[in-house]
Amino acid sequence: MRTQSDESGTARPESMPFETMEARRAEELPRGPGWRYEPKWDGFRCLAVKSKDEVALFAKSGKPLTRYFPEMAEALAKLEADDFVIDGELIIAADGVVVFDALQMRLHPAESRIRKLAAETPSTLVLFDALVLHGNVIATLPLAERRAALEAFFAEARSPALRLSPYTENRRTAEGWLARLGGSLDGVVAKRADAPYAPGERAMVKVKRLRTADCVVGGFRYLASRRQVGSLLLGLYDDAGRLDHVGFTSTIFDAERAELTRRLEALIEPPGFTGDAPGGPSRWSTERSAAWEPLRPELVVEVRYDHVTGCRFRHGTSLVRWRPDKAPRQCRMDQIEAVAAPATVIAAALSGRAA
Repeated sequence: MRTQSDESGTARPESMPFETMEARRAEELPRGPGWRYEPKWDGFRCLAVKSKDEVALFAKSGKPLTRYFPEMAEALAKLEADDFVIDGELIIAADGVVVFDALQMRLHPAESRIRKLAAETPSTLVLFDALVLHGNVIATLPLAERRAALEAFFAEARSPALRLSPYTENRRTAEGWLARLGGSLDGVVAKRADAPYAPGERAMVKVKRLRTADCVVGGFRYLASRRQVGSLLLGLYDDAGRLDHVGFTSTIFDAERAELTRRLEALIEPPGFTGDAPGGPSRWSTERSAAWEPLRPELVVEVRYDHVTGCRFRHGTSLVRWRPDKAPRQCRMDQIEAVAAPATVIAAALSGRAA
């Protein structure tokens, strides 16, 4: 493990000693013997490194996370085990559901703010792999052996800050996780039980359950290069009858832009969104957030999305089809709200059992 010493001679992690093993996207889970399936938690991927008494946390990009999660660094520093590199997912749970917003709030420049959040909403590291334990590099061992070693490490640690992610070798069970995905899960990952850890390689298979929602087109943005539609701004009605901006879609064919632009420009009329609107204060805002055209709420589209954070589509959505048969007022927020995590999977993770 690469370390360097400070002025006192204490060894401390210098940089991320391994790249993380990555996953390739697939439409369905692989079949056949030898596969293990794990929930893909909706958090920050994290390599936790401990060398003697020094701890460092790294994102999969290699950027340090230690200052943003001081409570986790302190918890790992207290473990009797030394010289380890463990792979997992940093999560923050509230009422049994992982809250991605709470993780993003940690990425704050003020240490006082980070410390306050660490005390109020402590993080958990959900473990699913190990590369180094007790100074021994085990990354070259098959997953089945690494997992056994990780389970022994977890049992010895007895730390409330750590959880052991469940896994199953039953594809039907994993498909059940996909069918009941909620706000805490981002999909299911399949790994070969006989394969070593492959740093930097897409040696795993990741499957996400994409969902659809019918949304009102409350506005649009022009392309930066010319005055044609570049993206549609999507809205859903809340319980008070206000149209809230929830995301966008930019899957528009070039051959359709001119006609669609004319169609949209005929509907330009403020306010467009009557609740949360584009350009309001949020961590998603950019310099272009205020440059949009409001529309009369007459058009409805069905879009495909992968995840929701804070009643917004976290990523851009894919346009599936126009819905002239759907009344705008039928497009309500409850299509994407109350996406509770599967209780059985959460319980398994919190107890550290294999499913």
